[in-house]
Amino acid sequence: MEQKEANLFMIELLSEWDPLQLGNDAYELEIVDCIQAVHTIDHPLQLARKIQSIYEFSFEEVIPLKECEKIAKKLLAIKKMCHANYCKNAYLFSRNKNQKCDY
Repeated sequence: MEQKEANLFMIELLSEWDPLQLGNDAYELEIVDCIQAVHTIDHPLQLARKIQSIYEFSFEEVIPLKECEKIAKKLLAIKKMCHANYCKNAYLFSRNKNQKCDY
């Protein structure tokens, strides 16, 4: 159950992230690829690079690594919280746009 909830929170977070200003509905395939990456990568910078490459492959535009790192840290924090059975906290974390992550 924790993984399903984590995935839903990650989908919501990534759906609201519009790094290329194309509208929130423009990234369905990329969101799926990013969530898959979150489950295989535990290091924020490595995940950020993967996210950057996913979007670059699809849209032929590079998102600044700093922006990818911010979202990567939030995704990893959600994963970590849900695996520790703190899914409600993960949901609140994902909803706070100004939340900094020390992951």
